[in-house]
Amino acid sequence: MLKVLDLFSGIGGFSLGLERTGGFETVAFCEIEDYPRKVLAKHWPNVPIYRDVRNVTAKQLIADGITVDVITGGFPCQDLSLAGNQAGIEAERSGLWLELCRVIGDVRPKYAIVENVANLLSGPSEQRGGWFGRVLGDLASIGYDAEWHCIPAAAVGAPHRRDRAWIITYPKSKRCSQAGELQHRRTQERISGSGQTGFFTDNLKERIQGSQSRSLSGGGGSFSWCQNVRRAEELRGRPDLPEPLFCGSRDGIPNWVERLEGCGNAVVPQIPELIGYAILDAEAA
Repeated sequence: MLKVLDLFSGIGGFSLGLERTGGFETVAFCEIEDYPRKVLAKHWPNVPIYRDVRNVTAKQLIADGITVDVITGGFPCQDLSLAGNQAGIEAERSGLWLELCRVIGDVRPKYAIVENVANLLSGPSEQRGGWFGRVLGDLASIGYDAEWHCIPAAAVGAPHRRDRAWIITYPKSKRCSQAGELQHRRTQERISGSGQTGFFTDNLKERIQGSQSRSLSGGGGSFSWCQNVRRAEELRGRPDLPEPLFCGSRDGIPNWVERLEGCGNAVVPQIPELIGYAILDAEAA
């Protein structure tokens, strides 16, 4: 069982997806916002939740009796997203990438899974290598290789595209032979595609396509309840829907605001689930 440290946890999408594989166990979260912390505490009542990623260190984890095999983190995207100000990866919020990288270098996990907006891979053109070149350079500086791909939520059957960059990183000693041959050249080139080496292979593509096919065919897929809904009113009274997400209030603040933010910031769990299976396949090889 691989032990997971879930950073920038939100409402737990990473952990939910990975734990669905049966091969991962979340041993600690880190989330600063109060509402997502309540969600995590409800669904993972016995898992500690650190508040500030800047205070997470290997020394602290060891003192708390926590061992880590996998680190996950969807670091803040506000300064990278096309919908934001694109202030860059060194700006106040997206600059927390440096803290995520620091924790990876300090803890030295077997794997780390990083998620962010697709624009991470392409902007900005005026900087050599762009933001993603900075990410790869930072990982290389701590002795980690990386593979990456853009996977949209629609690829696993969701009713919206939500394209996101997904990165798997691991110590250089674990690199695939073909990864070693291509890595240096990739880090020097303009990042416009995907790293096709070990994890993002045809096997993972087949898993994604199979998940999408099952969902779109209505055969019990995770998003099958969304199919054939033409109007929002048709959702009312559907017996197959989960408990309403957007209702109630707290201290005069509509509860749906917090819930909407939580869902909007979350990763689609089906994607880390598929990546988790790829990691388990690599571990078994």
